Order: sequence, then structure tokens, then C-alpha cells
Amino acid sequence: MTREEQLVFCKKCTNRTLDMQQGMLCNLTGLKADFAPTCSNYTLDTSIEERLNDDKHLQREDMITLVSDENLAKIKAEQNLPAAIFGGICAGIIGALVWAVITTVTGYQIGFMAIGIGAMVGLATGYFGKGIDLRFGLLGGVITLLSCVLGNFFIIIGAIATYEELGYLETLVLFDYAQAISIMSETFSPMDILFYAIATFEGYKYAFRKLTEKELSQLSK
Repeated sequence: MTREEQLVFCKKCTNRTLDMQQGMLCNLTGLKADFAPTCSNYTLDTSIEERLNDDKHLQREDMITLVSDENLAKIKAEQNLPAAIFGGICAGIIGALVWAVITTVTGYQIGFMAIGIGAMVGLATGYFGKGIDLRFGLLGGVITLLSCVLGNFFIIIGAIATYEELGYLETLVLFDYAQAISIMSETFSPMDILFYAIATFEGYKYAFRKLTEKELSQLSK
């Protein structure tokens, strides 16, 4: 074990003591930790766990740094990529439909809604997938981007349906999909790039599993 991994346990042990010159020492031996992988004298200081933050979620990079290889393996064992794909796609479709409905009803295409789609997709991907690997973040970003494009397509369908006084399903059936790209290109604006970029980043950022300091501490038990 590395010194950093040993300190994860030492900082929560009742037998710890702090030396201003050497750092964290064992109160029983007066020496730095040398155990691997466990310490026979380890006694959990329950007051430490009570003071751990149980409200603020740690970033993915912090979790990877703070936990031991053993606990990191436990977290990764709970990852579920198919569930992440399912949750992200469902959230993306719902978000795209909501965006289209609001735009059709109000007559205004609100770009900030794309950012909301990013947050929805990311949170759903993280909740269902419980992933901390980079692929989960990339998945959240890709699904978000595709969902924003889908939302714009639904908005076009809504506009055509309203103008032609047709039903939405009827418009979907009658629509000339060969013209989809050209029509969407005509309605695309430079501001869309900004909103898409922010939304994609949101989808990436929120797609990772969220754990607090207290939850990480409980993994060591």
C-alpha cells in the first residue's frame, strides 16, 4: 500500500497521533504506518464519521484519489453501462419532447432548455449507471448532443403541424425526412452551438456516480 492509502485508514483510527515533524504516526508504535493491506490494531473513530460531509458530493477525480484500490474496485463493480444507456436515452427523449412542446406552445425557442436536457441526461445516466469510468461521462455527453438535435427536430415538426393544421403524429408520418438536414440547417443559429456545447458538458459532468465523504468512508467497513 502507498502512504496515501494507509493514511486513509490512519486518519480514522483512534490510535493515531500527529507529529509536527513526521506527520501522522501510530500512537502504539510511535512510527509511521507500515501495514499492508490491513492493520490489526485499527480501531474506527466513530466521531470522525459523524463529522464527514454527507451533503456535498465529491467530484469523480476526488473519489478516485481518496479511495483505496480495493474500494475503487467495489465501486466499479456496481457500474452498469446498459442501465446508463437506457436511463440517458429515456431522459433525452423526454427532455427533447418537453422542449418541443414548450416552444410550440409559447412560440419561442428557449435555448436554455438545451442545458436542462444536458442536466437531465447526465443525472439519469449517473443514477442508473453508477459509473465513474470516463466512458460514462462521454456517454452522457453524446446522448445529450443527440437529444438536443432531436429536440430541434421535434420543434420543426411542431411548427409544421401548427402551420398546416395537422396532428403531430400525422406530420411525423408525412414529413419528408430526406429534407430534414437541410431544414434543420436553415433554422440553426450560432447561438445554438453555444447552448449545445454547454449542454454537452452538463451531460458529461453529471453522468458520473455521486458519493459523499461519509458514503466513501462506509465503503471501508
